[in-house]
Amino acid sequence: MKVTFLAALLIALSLWLAWTPDLPRERLLHNYAVSGTSQVVAGEQPYFLQDTGPRDAPTMVLLHGFGASLQTWDAWSAELDKQWRVVRIDVPAFGLTGPAVNNDYSDAADVARLAALLDHLGLQQVVLGGHSMGGRIAWNFAAAHPERVSHLVLVSPDGFPDPRAASEFTYQVSPWLGLMRYSLPAWALKMAVAPAYADASKPSSATLQRYQDMMRAPGVRAALIERMRQSRNSDPVPRLQSLGMPVLLVWGEKDTFIPISNAQDYLKAIPQARLATIPQAGHVVHEEAPLLSVQAVKAFLNEYI
Repeated sequence: MKVTFLAALLIALSLWLAWTPDLPRERLLHNYAVSGTSQVVAGEQPYFLQDTGPRDAPTMVLLHGFGASLQTWDAWSAELDKQWRVVRIDVPAFGLTGPAVNNDYSDAADVARLAALLDHLGLQQVVLGGHSMGGRIAWNFAAAHPERVSHLVLVSPDGFPDPRAASEFTYQVSPWLGLMRYSLPAWALKMAVAPAYADASKPSSATLQRYQDMMRAPGVRAALIERMRQSRNSDPVPRLQSLGMPVLLVWGEKDTFIPISNAQDYLKAIPQARLATIPQAGHVVHEEAPLLSVQAVKAFLNEYI
């Protein structure tokens, strides 16, 4: 009886010590709302975004990857908004945008929400860029609305199913993952984020703090678990083959999340696409090698605009 009681007490104490509740939205806004950030509502969906650069310039919209937030593009934006209007958004389920109001995280819902946001911002045609999950949203949107995307920039994009997948589900969501809603200690987050870099020591303490803070934004952890549950594998080739605009693929040579060998699938499906490889960079190439990767983007866009 005493052993059982002590074990229960230790478990309760461990959970209490590891308890990481959502952070107040006001605190996050105070820490992360800088010049150019705003909050809008498009099609009933609230968005947190950053809009910088000259308003009369061509516009580039950037979509972050899973678990990230618009700040992942800070270094790119600092270079691009000298010449471009750059709009970065917290994708629904993440950051200060938070959960999707309709709880729908299907590809079709992502496309419809992005169309509504561009309409709200008065953007009829944009250069669209996305990383990983954001890349999947970007190419799906470009396939559905080709007239609205002049150029497409895909950074280690998601889209092709893992050949080892045992079902239509993209992720196998363990019931244990639900504990993340209550406990997200810094050491656990570092274990999840660091492998996205070729150099696991590369993410700074400030970067890791940002990732943890944004994961603790109100409702985000439950929303990202729901997004994982709703993600389904599908054959992307017909949609990719329909893309007619210029396409740039940017890939870190040391990417272990979506290996650079996957780029060949995209090049085969999109004949006009070109590939820029970044040495000694992993999955978050735009964070790990921002200058090299953004220079490839600028060179690509300057050929056309």
